[in-house]
Parts: sequence; structure tokens; C-alpha cells
Amino acid sequence: MKQARLNRLFGVDGKCFDVAIDHGFFNEHSFLRGIEDIHRAIATIADAGPDAIQLTPGQAPLLQAIKGKHKPALVLRTDVANVYNWQLPGQPFSVLVDDAVEQAVRLDAACVVVNLLLLPDQPDLHRQCVANVAKLKADCERYGMPLMVEPLVMQPNERAGGYMVGGDLEKMVPLVRQAVELGADIIKADPCDDVEEFRYVVEAAGGRPVLPRGGGKASEAEILQRTHALMRQGASGIVYGRNVLQCADPHAMTRAFMAIVHEGASAEQALRIVRKEP
Repeated sequence: MKQARLNRLFGVDGKCFDVAIDHGFFNEHSFLRGIEDIHRAIATIADAGPDAIQLTPGQAPLLQAIKGKHKPALVLRTDVANVYNWQLPGQPFSVLVDDAVEQAVRLDAACVVVNLLLLPDQPDLHRQCVANVAKLKADCERYGMPLMVEPLVMQPNERAGGYMVGGDLEKMVPLVRQAVELGADIIKADPCDDVEEFRYVVEAAGGRPVLPRGGGKASEAEILQRTHALMRQGASGIVYGRNVLQCADPHAMTRAFMAIVHEGASAEQALRIVRKEP
């Protein structure tokens, strides 16, 4: 059962591009830019044909209502956190939705995803995340549901705002390894400061597919170059949200990332797709 779902998530080449449209879960106004009209956002991305779209339980039915056999697979976000604002709340939390894996089965998801957060001086938040992963793992095994864990080393909110990549390999590698030890089937990780060292993150995953996330919005040329470099370092695909949804043409950007992930296109070739150049 688990392998059947993984087969829906990954292409025959073992690669996956998952577009994250789950940002409304996190109660941060800036995350909503590009997805104010969620129906239109999902329809646009689905039409561009990525391997998967990452959604919350409340919005997943919009994807699953699309007719036909070839719509993207569903990756279901299972946890809500309050740590992405410019000022960290007095009581940071990461809370699982009820019956997360049963909801994923009912929604015909191919995978569930959960955070494993490491913020400065927030050990209780990390403890909550470990408990969430452990709870999900048991339920995932019961239902044959693949588990994607998102080990994120984050900078202090007051320095860079929420959601910003830490990028320190000394912290990233052991956190990725912890996610694997907890039972992750797929790792969604940050890129490191030196992209050419991302192979160490891949190594720490011990053979599990590693899908780097996009993080904050970058220029088209920058994110395409980074993606190409990450794929060369052994990434099995990407999970990007704002770097698709907040660009001028999300449909074209999706096609450009698909070309890098599945066709080995260069950053320059992908940029021509975005700019609709021959």
C-alpha cells in the first residue's frame, strides 16, 4: 500500500516536484500573496502538471474535485505551527490535526507531511515536533501512508523573520538524521549555505528521497540556478511554494521546475521556459 502511494508521488525516474499551497495554515499575512484566490491557484498549478500539490485538510478537496486521471497527487499537511511571524509568540506550538492519517486516507492522499522544527532556544517546540512525528509514524504504518518529515533549522525570527533557512550543516545534518531515525520515508529539507555541500544532507538521509524546500521568495534566475545545483547534489526533487505562486507566471514557473527536475534542463534552459523564449 505504501509503495503504491509512493509510485503516485514520484515519477518513473524517482523524482518529484511538489508545489506547496498550504501556507494559509500558518496565520501569516505575507504567506497569502499569490493564493488569495485558492481555487484559481490550485487550478493553475494543477493544469501545469507538477507531480504533487501540498494542501491542508480544508483545501485538499479542491484538488481532488478536479476530474480526470492525471491531476497531481495530494500531499496532506498535518500540523499547524505559529512560528513564522516576524516576532516569535510567547508560546510557540506545533499541533497535529485530529486523525491526520485517517483524513489523508479519506482524501486519497499519496503522502502526509509534518514539521520537525529546530528554533533557537525553543526545546519544548522541538519536543512537540518529535512527539508529532512519532504519533504520525505509528498511524502511517497502520494505513500504509508514506511519511514526509520536514526537518527545519531556522534563524531567530527577529533577525530574519519567520520561515528563514538556518543553513548550518552542523545543525541540519543531525536534524535530518533524527527525522530518518523517527521513521521518515521522505525528507523535505532546507538547502544549506553552500549548495555544493548539500550532498551531506542527502547522505544523512540514508537513502530516503530528499526534496529541498524553496524557503523565502528569490529571483527567478537565482531559484532556478539553485534548483539545478541541488539536483546535481543528489536531491530527488523539490518542494516549492512561494517561488512558484508569487512569481509573475506560476504556470510557466511550474513547467520550468519540472524541466529541471525531470529532464535535467539547465537553469538557462528553464529560464527560457519562464520567459517563453524559444
